[in-house]
Amino acid sequence: MSDELRVQTIATSPDSDRAAGGETVSASAADAVHDRIAAQAATHPEAIAVVAGSEILSYADLEARANQLGRYLSSIGVGPDQVVALYLERSPAMVVTALAVLKAGGAYLPLDVTLPLERLAFILRDADVRCVVTRGSIAQRLPAGASRVVNLDQQAGEIASFASGRFRAPVADSSLAYVIYTSGSTGQPKGVEIEHASLSNLVDWHCRAFEVTRRDRASQQAALGFDAAVWEIWPYLAAGASVYIPGEACRNHPEKLRDWLVSEQITITFLPSPLTERMLLLEWPAKTALRILLTGADTLQHRPSSKLPFALINNYGPTECTVVATSGKVESSETSMLPPSIGRPIDNIQTYILDEQMLPVPVGTVGELYLGGIGLARGYRGQPELTRQKFIANPFSREPGSRLYRTGDLARQLANGEIEFLGRIDEQIKIRGHRIEPNEIVRVLDEHDEVETSVVVARENPDGEKSILAYVLLAKGATVTATALREHLRKQVPDYMVPAAFVRIETLPLTNNGKTDRAALPSPNPTNLLSESQFVAPRGPVEERLAGIIASLLHVPAVGANDNFFLLGGHSLLGTQLISRINQVFGVELPLLQLFDHPTLAEMSGEIEKLILAKLEITNGNPAQPTV
Repeated sequence: MSDELRVQTIATSPDSDRAAGGETVSASAADAVHDRIAAQAATHPEAIAVVAGSEILSYADLEARANQLGRYLSSIGVGPDQVVALYLERSPAMVVTALAVLKAGGAYLPLDVTLPLERLAFILRDADVRCVVTRGSIAQRLPAGASRVVNLDQQAGEIASFASGRFRAPVADSSLAYVIYTSGSTGQPKGVEIEHASLSNLVDWHCRAFEVTRRDRASQQAALGFDAAVWEIWPYLAAGASVYIPGEACRNHPEKLRDWLVSEQITITFLPSPLTERMLLLEWPAKTALRILLTGADTLQHRPSSKLPFALINNYGPTECTVVATSGKVESSETSMLPPSIGRPIDNIQTYILDEQMLPVPVGTVGELYLGGIGLARGYRGQPELTRQKFIANPFSREPGSRLYRTGDLARQLANGEIEFLGRIDEQIKIRGHRIEPNEIVRVLDEHDEVETSVVVARENPDGEKSILAYVLLAKGATVTATALREHLRKQVPDYMVPAAFVRIETLPLTNNGKTDRAALPSPNPTNLLSESQFVAPRGPVEERLAGIIASLLHVPAVGANDNFFLLGGHSLLGTQLISRINQVFGVELPLLQLFDHPTLAEMSGEIEKLILAKLEITNGNPAQPTV
């Protein structure tokens, strides 16, 4: 591969000298993802397809299991445009199930197993799913009255009774491939519908741009509800490469993740921008097989050192444009001091930077970024009016039905043709790769009996990581605590949307035109922060050591025995870091799901003590008291 990388290729759109378009190539459901994987299984059946620890699936295994499950799903009514929810952890079973849904002609809907019950129930209702595929004890987390549940463990025998030979229900370019839910400005999450032609275009471009071959090993690290997982799986399996799934303890820990990438000889990986920034600062051994580090989902602040053994590729794209709309190699810090751009349009995607009158702005001038081309989503599931608002007729194209998606992002085209991302027009927030509409948090907060109104903004922690801050105007005489508000929120929104702190305000500052004056909101300080619940000091050596770890991780002064890690501002990313530190200090591996099931200091300490005792019993052959 050349130093420039093929992703740098760009062709000028004939429609406008202010539009940029990626290379035009064909993409068709005749070459759908599941057909390409079937072809790989036919020609290289013994090649490794998916690896997760000691669990290894060959292409023959992957194909056979997906064919059996696909036939079963078809027998219960799954077909074109039927949505099947995947309530599974990151695992080979998840890949098999998603592939089986595609083979049955349906569209898969990935669901994070840590979603709050009310949000999960809303999505299942809103998506009108045909069935939910899950396994084991995870199934117990599903809301009562959920659609038909398919438990892969309990129904393994029935599924295995179906034939494992090649199976494919017919799909068209316009058939749905998957649905992913994102935060909604109306206060409810919205489902983005992606068709097969769009997915095939992403796969085609990715394989071409990064010259993916059967020799490549790629990582799958993103949460399933995050659309980055789409291109961590399908391009590589379509090309006959191997997909490796790291464990929870290392996937968000920079040093451990680096060591895992090196030991597994991963050649291509995707990491969200905040994690990438930290990985770029590490020392990398000469034997590193990694040749490409893909990043995106947030603003990349820094350039890499020229000493790194891999190329860094910055990517941009809303879920509504099938994961990636623009992409480009980031030159080293020794070459340029300017902020990294978001590159140029990928194949069959057009970018337009327009003013308020929908007219192209000159090069170097700031405007709103609009996207066009084959990557655009069908729209929002069950929301035709919102679809019409966000997906508009393309005034620069003569092609019937051509549309543009208005991103709400500010950008400008640079002299070299690349695009510089400059932030949002509205108040939308990006936290750890998740796109968050503050109104969704505000809606839930304002439903609390003791909250008159609220405002939600983003801020940076001392370590440079963004977090959410909520300003609340309380009802007269209200005595609500921050803990109570977090508990209220966590019933309806995922942990990454729960504010890290709540600031009490006496009045809501307004601008001259009556809008909230965010610049006039006070800085958080000990006098205006809502207090947590009654403090109970840690009891015993395990609780004391663990309290110190959590306090350092969350930047809080103290952690009590009854304090909840997530209600103090913790989230999944910090949870994996906490697990790593627990392993370092106590020498035991606490599963991430145990952290969600036992989130208080006392509960967590109890689980750690059990693991320590079990470890000592195995070592010594008799019971022992835990030591720290």
